[in-house]
Amino acid sequence: MQAMSAAKTRLAHALFNRRMLICIFTGFSSGLPLWLLINLLPAWLRSERVDLTSIGLFALMQLPYTWKFLWSPLLDRYALPMLGRRRGWMLITQMALLVTMPLFGFLEPRLDLWNIAFLAAIVAFFSASQDIVLDAYRRELLPDVELGMGNSIHVQAYRVSSLIPGALALVLADHLPWRSVFIITALFMLPGIVNTLLVAEPLRSRNAPRTLTEAVIEPFHEFITRSGWRQAMLVLGFIFLYNLGASMATALATPFYLDMGFTKSDIGLIAKNAGLWASVGGGLLGGLWMIRIGINRGLWLFGAVQVVSILGFALLAHENRADRMLLAGVIGFEALGVGLATAAFIAFIARTTDPRYTATQFALFTSLAVVPRTLINATTGWIVEQIGWFDFFLLCTVLALPGMALLLRVAPWNAPIPAGD
Repeated sequence: MQAMSAAKTRLAHALFNRRMLICIFTGFSSGLPLWLLINLLPAWLRSERVDLTSIGLFALMQLPYTWKFLWSPLLDRYALPMLGRRRGWMLITQMALLVTMPLFGFLEPRLDLWNIAFLAAIVAFFSASQDIVLDAYRRELLPDVELGMGNSIHVQAYRVSSLIPGALALVLADHLPWRSVFIITALFMLPGIVNTLLVAEPLRSRNAPRTLTEAVIEPFHEFITRSGWRQAMLVLGFIFLYNLGASMATALATPFYLDMGFTKSDIGLIAKNAGLWASVGGGLLGGLWMIRIGINRGLWLFGAVQVVSILGFALLAHENRADRMLLAGVIGFEALGVGLATAAFIAFIARTTDPRYTATQFALFTSLAVVPRTLINATTGWIVEQIGWFDFFLLCTVLALPGMALLLRVAPWNAPIPAGD
């Protein structure tokens, strides 16, 4: 009885505290600019009759997410003269996004494609920089026992933010000019800015590297020497491969729905909402499960659901008709799988970082994780045009398997659950 009471107390404390509320705002602020780039921007370009190959190449404009570890030591080492080391950079990057995101609406896709690409790269740079400090802030804010739940809430808020560029904006685009749509979307950065002004600086963030050299070298040295370079390479390979198949499968999701005959309003009202609630419910349930089963087993179970969910896209492509019920079912199951797997994956990354070098190590790991979304996903438009949607989704399913196999080495099922995992 005492053990059961202690478990309930632990669960309640992990769920109902101010840190979980902060994770909602960090997730929403982190997701909004990214979803604008990978959902709203392709829909805008496709509706203006830009070809799929060009839209696929726009994934390269997200390279800052891949290379953010290069400037993360600067954000680890230096603090702005206001708000503190983490909150100062959070405010600067969020204000920059508030200014740059509306500028897409002032350009014409058929005439200004290179300018749009340049602007997309700028937005991606500020978004990636915001992610550096948001991830570091969250890792320093959460005690180890709350990593699974806190990161699950962050991921679900991250996905909830997709409702703005992926649902609301698409519906508005049927009734308003694109310029107004981008302005309205950018205004949803304001809640994150208010959160930044109200929260306190984490105590751990005061332990800043003393020199820039220490900020650059020590995070990499510590990671490689912690368990040896072979294990370090296995961890990096796992981080690269775990979400590869699912990332490719969703790279051109909005153009895929349009090609299947769905309207922008269908996508906004059916697809996005069906996916949202499955993701939020599944992700929160996954966070609760990770308190009991640990992060390792979460990676196994949730990753398996993610792999199977990719086949739903193949089914939709095989049917090749605008069946709204089928669309809702496929998107809901995919969102459930990806929401669960991403929560466990981000918790794994957070657990892998050393608290002394949070920003740089977290940036390194998450940079590697988004390589498929940038470099590899840039080829998805060409692949689809060569083999078709159905075979493309079968290929994505196969590419999801190597990351699962690496769990045997980096997160064994039968490994003891550490205290606080």
